[in-house]
This record gives sequence, structure tokens and C-alpha cells, in this order.
Amino acid sequence: MSEFELEPVRVRVLPHEAPAALALRGEARTAAIAAVGGVLAGAATVAVVRTVGAAAKQGRLLPRRGKQPKVVASRSFLVDVHLLGR
Repeated sequence: MSEFELEPVRVRVLPHEAPAALALRGEARTAAIAAVGGVLAGAATVAVVRTVGAAAKQGRLLPRRGKQPKVVASRSFLVDVHLLGR
């Protein structure tokens, strides 16, 4: 046998599975994780809003310090711009 000849190698053939099925499994898992995360974030938001709303109705929020200026007009660009009445 010369140095350029190759010996045959035995390989084991695995059962054929569609590559699209593997891709869909990963995408379905990602979509399920995103959906569960969205539901949990929404439930947490609702709980916080209800808690703050209940505290505001009972007057538990801290009183504001000092006199707040009266906002006459408001325009929104990339930042909020307010015209204050004095």
C-alpha cells in the first residue's frame, strides 16, 4: 500500500430524522419561554399597579415636599419639555 491509498473505515448509520423537525423543536421551545416570560411580567405588572392603587386610595403614599409648580403646557420630543406657570 502506498502513502496515497486510504483504507476503508466502517461507519454506523444513524436513523434519519428530518432536520426541519429539529429546528422546529428549538423554535417552539424559544416561543414557549417567551410566552411564559410575558405572562409572568404581565402578572407582576398587574400586582404592582393594584398595590400602588390601593395604597393611593388609603392615603399611604408619602406627602409631597414643597410647593410644586403648575404645568401650563407640555410637549414631548426625545425628552419631556414643560412650560411652567409662575
